[in-house]
Amino acid sequence: MTKINLEKALNTIRFLSADGVQKANSGHTGLPMGTAALAYTLYMHQMKYNPVDPAWSNRDRFVLSGGHGSMLLYSMLYLTGYDVSLDDLKQFRQWGSITPGHPEWGHTPGVETTTGPLGQGFATGVGMAIAERHLAAIFNKPGHEIIDHYTYGIVTDGDLMEGISSEAASLAGHLKLGKLIYLYDDNRITIEGSTSLTFTEDVAKRFEAYGWHVSRVADGNDVEAINAAVEEAKKYPRPSLIICRTTIGYGLPTKANTSGIHGSPAGKDELAKAKENVGWPVEPMFYIPEEILEHFRSRKDAGKQAQDQWGKKYESYKTAYPDLAAEFERRLAGKLPKGWEKSLPVFPASEKGLASREASGKVINAISPVLPELVGGSADLASSVKTWMDKVPAFSPETPEGRNIHFGVREISMAAIGNGLLVHGGIIPYVATFLVFSDYARGSLRVSALSKMGVVWVLTHDSIAVGEDGPTHQPIEHVMSLRLIPDLVVLRPGDANEVVESWKYAIEHRDRPVALILSRQNLPTFDRKVCKPAKNVAKGAYILYETEAITPDIILMATGSELSLAYDAGKKLEKQGHKVRVVSFPSWELFEQQTKKYQQSVFPSEVKRRVSIEAGVTTGWQKYVGSEGITIGIDEFGKCGPGEIVLEKFGFTVENVLRLARKLF
Repeated sequence: MTKINLEKALNTIRFLSADGVQKANSGHTGLPMGTAALAYTLYMHQMKYNPVDPAWSNRDRFVLSGGHGSMLLYSMLYLTGYDVSLDDLKQFRQWGSITPGHPEWGHTPGVETTTGPLGQGFATGVGMAIAERHLAAIFNKPGHEIIDHYTYGIVTDGDLMEGISSEAASLAGHLKLGKLIYLYDDNRITIEGSTSLTFTEDVAKRFEAYGWHVSRVADGNDVEAINAAVEEAKKYPRPSLIICRTTIGYGLPTKANTSGIHGSPAGKDELAKAKENVGWPVEPMFYIPEEILEHFRSRKDAGKQAQDQWGKKYESYKTAYPDLAAEFERRLAGKLPKGWEKSLPVFPASEKGLASREASGKVINAISPVLPELVGGSADLASSVKTWMDKVPAFSPETPEGRNIHFGVREISMAAIGNGLLVHGGIIPYVATFLVFSDYARGSLRVSALSKMGVVWVLTHDSIAVGEDGPTHQPIEHVMSLRLIPDLVVLRPGDANEVVESWKYAIEHRDRPVALILSRQNLPTFDRKVCKPAKNVAKGAYILYETEAITPDIILMATGSELSLAYDAGKKLEKQGHKVRVVSFPSWELFEQQTKKYQQSVFPSEVKRRVSIEAGVTTGWQKYVGSEGITIGIDEFGKCGPGEIVLEKFGFTVENVLRLARKLF
């Protein structure tokens, strides 16, 4: 394009975005107007993608980490020919639109991940880059590089201030993720004013210390310079940060380079003057010169050509490596190997039993050989959370085929990286830490649930039974707080075979994340000849044991490590002449999905004597025990001491359960 036409193309992006915010009378004008040239360079010169097939496996990924600038992304998706219409842009931030205030994965064609909380996109992109590196190591063969793509992103001052980005950048540099390239929108403005108020560090030196390649572009509107910087970045076997000096709200006569344009419309007069200054029609809004739209839409043909060329290479690959190709297609389709569930272990009845974290580790190692797409790790806790796959190496620059990820002590970024592994495709990711540290991961966990990213969360050391580490490490409110997150399935299995069924559910249901809540201490393994089958875990709650198949006198319900306590107490009540039902209740969410008939069969409405037992806050259990029932839990912080002593002091004994239960008779 000529220089004049290039400027017209950039102004199309700027004013299309600004018009969207103005019409909505809500949103962020500053970022789109300031980074139009960054987006243009990536979408028109660098990125490999096909707007007609947004799911093409070998496409480059783009992450708008500053998700508040979403009109920039929506404008680019419309202009380049994705299934996003001009009417969709006009419905920006409106009810039912596909152009919400922040990008959402699975909601808008071409949006690669959900961003909004600053730093989420930065860390999620690291997960995408890990996925690309790993899958390339597994499937590529000399002369047959079927996985070869980049992860690009636009990151902001706010992103780089967030701790999650520091964690993710540190890990990305260590792993030498050379196909990760971020353009830094260095406009030096935040909501409260200049970044000089709070953010005066040398970003370049910081990222160089992380092991990144760092370069600068003096003028963030210089497409040629930006393009050259990206080309240079591709030469380095490490991630790249390109610092682009930009102007927030570029082109606005009085509001450019001010904090006032960060999170608001430009205003009709301000926007009109900006358009007049460059000879742009003030009306109609959403004006797009025909020749400019044609220029942007040329990417559809280019994308189809790129995918067709890749398709020919892939056909050659299929001929040369038919088994690998079949495995590649299976993974991308999200299909599980036929009969994979036969690898699941069955644990014999045992009074001593084993910790549910131990059972989980055995499940992971049993299924990992038949589920090669299972990839995951922990925040420097593998030996404690039992998530290490014994027969495969760690993922590293030297062994990218490895499936064990050393995340380091980085719970916050680990969570978002897990989301990135998931949205990339071809991988079933799991991430692990102590339950009490799920607070660190909560932001990413919430994004995972909101966008139905099927990450498996392994959260161990689940109660005051942690013992000597004291109340800082004893989760009290955590299970209940996780249950509050919509579309997150929380499973707290009560013995080893319930752990098996919990993992089975997590692997087979990829439509939303699953949190496995596991114990540090041993749990008895129930005799399933006496108790009902553990497969009923998938129903959320089920009758573990009952005196007779008739309406009981009392129902004891429990989760996790307290299930054996309920069972033991129930057996004693039974000896005293009561008809007892013990209900295992590993998942509220799954139980609520069952039919009213099934729910009534587990909890007959006529049975008012009910007791819930869980080593956590009691809030919420009232729904299931009713107004006449009793909740046994902990509504205060724990105490330091040996685990069994702490449990006893807080009343988690058969004697205390019996004492309270007798009050109902």
